[in-house]
Amino acid sequence: MKRLLLVLPLFLALAFLSAAAQTDTTVSTAEDPELGTILTDAEGMTLYLFTNDQPGVSNCYDQCAENWPPFTAEEPLTLPDGVPGELTLIERTDGTQQVAYNDWPLYYWVNDTAPGDTTGHEVGDVWFVVNPAEPDEMVIPGSIVTASPEASPVAESAGTTVSIAEDPDLGTILTDPEGKTLYLFKNDESGVSTCYDQCAENWPPFTAEEPLTLPEGVPGELTLVERTDGITIVAYNGWPLYYWVNDTGPGDTSGHGANDVWFVVNPAEPGEMVVPGT
Repeated sequence: MKRLLLVLPLFLALAFLSAAAQTDTTVSTAEDPELGTILTDAEGMTLYLFTNDQPGVSNCYDQCAENWPPFTAEEPLTLPDGVPGELTLIERTDGTQQVAYNDWPLYYWVNDTAPGDTTGHEVGDVWFVVNPAEPDEMVIPGSIVTASPEASPVAESAGTTVSIAEDPDLGTILTDPEGKTLYLFKNDESGVSTCYDQCAENWPPFTAEEPLTLPEGVPGELTLVERTDGITIVAYNGWPLYYWVNDTGPGDTSGHGANDVWFVVNPAEPGEMVVPGT
């Protein structure tokens, strides 16, 4: 009995040291029932990557960085034993350093409040948890089949980025490739999206990847506009484009005239485009 009492404290001490060793790495891992093994910080807070970044380059600043704080740490950078991949430090343009995994900068999400939270996954179809992998085997999501409520489905590469439809009352209007109506917001400005939070849940931004294309013969120009939440929204002649959550199928235009600030978009040359009420 006396010997057992002597061994027990030693066993507990070793167990404590073992647990401490697992959490004493720069980046740790956690098991999520739906997302599998994901990267976390040492306290279990989920880490994310931003698909609008590039390897070794962070493109998230200002309001974006307030919502998605960069994950920082000091060298030496370590991973748990057996976890593949490499950690490095990258230089940001604001003078700070950020931890990168396989060269992809890592971030927190401001709305995650406890270890195990993964509420930032799929936000804007550009923010994702990180599954461990060797550098040459790491998969960066391109698009998500199920869109988050904070951004639209990404336009498919087949066909053109924006299409058109003929409405008996509204004339020729812009749609996505599947025929869903696109809208402009009169309270926006050219090149600036001002629809966030609840507004963006009701009017999801229309997102797509370059090259941006219009059907042959349709006037106007498509560009990408950077939003303060890190999402890039497609703009037509400088005006950001949105869906309306209550449109349920191609041809629906139930968002037109909503609150006298939301309108369908009629194709026009940039200098001839009419924005109602402006």
